[in-house]
Amino acid sequence: MTVSTTSDAISLEDRYTLRTYSKLPVALERGEGSYVWDDEGNRYLDFYGGHCVTAIGHCPPRVSKAIADQARRLMFYSNAVYSPLRAETARAMMELAPPHLAQVFFCNSGTEANEAALKLARKFTRRMHVVSMTGGFHGRTLGSLAVTDGDSYRSPFESLLAETSFVPFGDIATLERTLAKTPTAAVILEPIQSMAGIVMADKEYYQAVARACRDHGTLLIFDEIQTGVGRTGSFSISTQLDVQPDIVTMAKSLGSGVPVGATLVNQTLADAAQYGDQGTTFGGGMIAMAAVRATLDTLIADELMSRAPQVFDHISAAAAELGVTCSGKGCLIGIDLGRPTKPVRAALLKRGVLVGGSANPNVIRIFPPLTVEDSEIDEFFGALGAALDATTADAAGPGRTDG
Repeated sequence: MTVSTTSDAISLEDRYTLRTYSKLPVALERGEGSYVWDDEGNRYLDFYGGHCVTAIGHCPPRVSKAIADQARRLMFYSNAVYSPLRAETARAMMELAPPHLAQVFFCNSGTEANEAALKLARKFTRRMHVVSMTGGFHGRTLGSLAVTDGDSYRSPFESLLAETSFVPFGDIATLERTLAKTPTAAVILEPIQSMAGIVMADKEYYQAVARACRDHGTLLIFDEIQTGVGRTGSFSISTQLDVQPDIVTMAKSLGSGVPVGATLVNQTLADAAQYGDQGTTFGGGMIAMAAVRATLDTLIADELMSRAPQVFDHISAAAAELGVTCSGKGCLIGIDLGRPTKPVRAALLKRGVLVGGSANPNVIRIFPPLTVEDSEIDEFFGALGAALDATTADAAGPGRTDG
């Protein structure tokens, strides 16, 4: 069977791949900047970025060139050897990271980065219990799934999951009571809960969490799989919150689409790590390191992190004009439509715009790249306004008139 149409691609992929994702009925084949194109030549404004990945746009030139150049030199060798490229990439990353963080472990994904963080915390503290937050999402492998909230994710595997307590996000009193009652290895949280609908607490909450962890000998893990790598205006959002987590995890935007994750730790944990504590065949591989290094170079050379608050301000103002509200920070944004988003998302797709849903049925999530143009933001809101009008008319049913 030759794949020549979107329907061919859908039929073939559904036949031969496990049914683990509900997919949009489009088959994408190329991208550039804020746009992607399907196999029939239709263009889409991409404000979803393939699950919050393309923070510097699709196929950023420095990254594409770095990958191609590296592929001609050495595509891969494992951590059994040293690598000049890995060494340079680690240095570049730690120079961007908050200064209290000392070393990095490279892996292949966000859930692996969180798994490594949880393992390190349990080994270092010699405690098994972990506290996570209601509404939090940290991955689908068993270790990360144990600290991910939601029956739909957890219930089929409940008997296999490690000991975890869930406390309400933003509720410091309940967290303090939990830590006082149970010796806890780590508290893990997303500074901005993405899947929950782009939910963020007050700055003082994060600082109180850090104090509570220190008081109880508990490590603090910031899951910055989505907030990190400049998307919210700084390499780690922890610097904006004036908090020093013991461990920060990153992935998503780090490789601009090449699979890579990273677990960053403070000096105390770095000194305590031993050979065999963690391992990975492909983590820190040359193609991934080339992508990370070029991504970081682009963030710095093009001063893209400073663009994040400008994008948020533009989007917030445009949302207000439509009578809807925004949450989040930088290019990690939730838009509360005040009504179910599913028909609106479908209407946006018909108008050539990709966005994401969330656990909050009224909130769409958008992840525009840091490179987004003001005109592209205006294009998005033109489509959103039309989609809102169309779905309002559809809901009204036949016979509705505008007077």
